[in-house]
Amino acid sequence: MLMHMRIALVHELLTMKGGAEKVLRVLAEMFPDAPVYTLLYDEKKMGDWFPKERVRTSRVQKLADRWPLKAGRYNHHLYLPFFPRAAEAWDFSGFDLVISSSSAFAHGIITNGKPKHLCYVHAPARYLWDRTHDVLEQAGKGPFGRLRRGYLSRIFHRLRTWDAEAADRPDKLLAASATVQRRISLYWSRPSEVLFPPIDDVWLTQLPSPERKGADDGGEYYLVVSTLVPYKRIALAIEAANLRKTPLKIAGSGPDLERLQSLAGPTVEFLGFVPDADLPALYAGARATLFPGNEDFGLVPLESLACGTPVIAYRAGGATETLTEETAAFFDDPTPHALADAIGRFERTKRSPDACRKRAAAFSRKRFEEGIRAAIDSL
Repeated sequence: MLMHMRIALVHELLTMKGGAEKVLRVLAEMFPDAPVYTLLYDEKKMGDWFPKERVRTSRVQKLADRWPLKAGRYNHHLYLPFFPRAAEAWDFSGFDLVISSSSAFAHGIITNGKPKHLCYVHAPARYLWDRTHDVLEQAGKGPFGRLRRGYLSRIFHRLRTWDAEAADRPDKLLAASATVQRRISLYWSRPSEVLFPPIDDVWLTQLPSPERKGADDGGEYYLVVSTLVPYKRIALAIEAANLRKTPLKIAGSGPDLERLQSLAGPTVEFLGFVPDADLPALYAGARATLFPGNEDFGLVPLESLACGTPVIAYRAGGATETLTEETAAFFDDPTPHALADAIGRFERTKRSPDACRKRAAAFSRKRFEEGIRAAIDSL
């Protein structure tokens, strides 16, 4: 039946590669004829994953294209007030099914049941709900802080009202984790089913032999793989590495780079953006991957496990659902000293690479695709 359905995909922003975009990429490969709707599209960064001819943008794209400076052109914070109406303006009447991939606005498209709308929820927008005060506090710093904070406070109030109302529009909700499911219930008062995001099959079937070197064959360095934004808490990993004088490699790029570089000691190395093809060897050569943030799910720990490399993670959110004591060491306080202590405890134990790879296999792409098809059948 799916072969004859007209399907559209929707995703808020195609401006940076991350875990949500990897999920969308799987959906795009499952449904190769489906156009991809997005509010904002950066072809330079995303064209190899989502070619321009397949992408349909919104009226916000026209604002971005007219932005006089390249710097900040795709900074979505500039366009927050315009996103709800832009998402509502799309016409999906020519389709049988819309699958949205939502972290803030995609769930708010209007279909009125024709076509059906299946929404995969990475998270209700955290800056509108449980992280609002943190975001406003950060915005309030600096010479224009009071103006920024006041402006964002008003915008967030309007968006929060819209977000809660728009949450009733999808016909079915899939949650990326039980953590997300609880937040959907709390903020949107809606039921949902959990379907974990997939780890790409290449991590499970085509990896090079993970020969480990140094430090008793446990790897010579610790590793962070992440976009460099404040909520990922990369600063914790840097400060813990400084405390222990431990080699730390950081793979990723993002707006927080300059601040993080200012915190880094001599044992910390910034690698910049690392292509997917080069990540397996980087994971396999690490003693452990550090995961200091409170994430709704988190694909990085699973990629690390697939390479036979255990994880040191903050005990919260999705990490508690994907990682086990066999495959990870946890820390309970989001402080550099707590993470440094966890690194010390980790170094006094050994974890099996085979156990790590076996755990990663439980989050296969096949399982995810079966879950998506079952959800479509239920509609």
